[in-house]
Amino acid sequence: MAHHQLDELDEKILKLIIGNARMPFLEVARECNVSGAAIHQRIQKLTNLGVIKGSEFIVDNTKVGYETCAYMGLFLKSPGQFPTVTEALKNIPEVVECHYTTGQYDLFIKIYAKNNQHLLSIIHNKLQPLGLARTESLISFKEAFKRQIPIDLEEEEEQGISF
Repeated sequence: MAHHQLDELDEKILKLIIGNARMPFLEVARECNVSGAAIHQRIQKLTNLGVIKGSEFIVDNTKVGYETCAYMGLFLKSPGQFPTVTEALKNIPEVVECHYTTGQYDLFIKIYAKNNQHLLSIIHNKLQPLGLARTESLISFKEAFKRQIPIDLEEEEEQGISF
């Protein structure tokens, strides 16, 4: 994966729009002391480079009836299952994230369910038919926090360990 060199204007734009994705380009331009056209071009460049993947509205899962959040480690019967299982997981709307991981799990997913009974139904009716070796579930009681990565141009010094 390519790492893109960002300049100070890119950094300032990213900090502003991460703080508020609905901030109008003209307001971003005012904050950055450049034209609206310049902001539009920079955001287009950052989007084309894949630095910005888009913007989204964040829905509070509990306010729309999904009160259970669970993380699940999936164990596959064989490595050949990766493509078919990941495709099948895309067709389960309650599965909102899927990661290839190191460690004991082959895949790690995040699921939202209406309640524990609904979660059990998802496991039995949607996950078990995928032919997994087994699963391991962790239920999240409450999200403590979630945030974007920090945008900071200053090169971090190598953190050496001194004895």
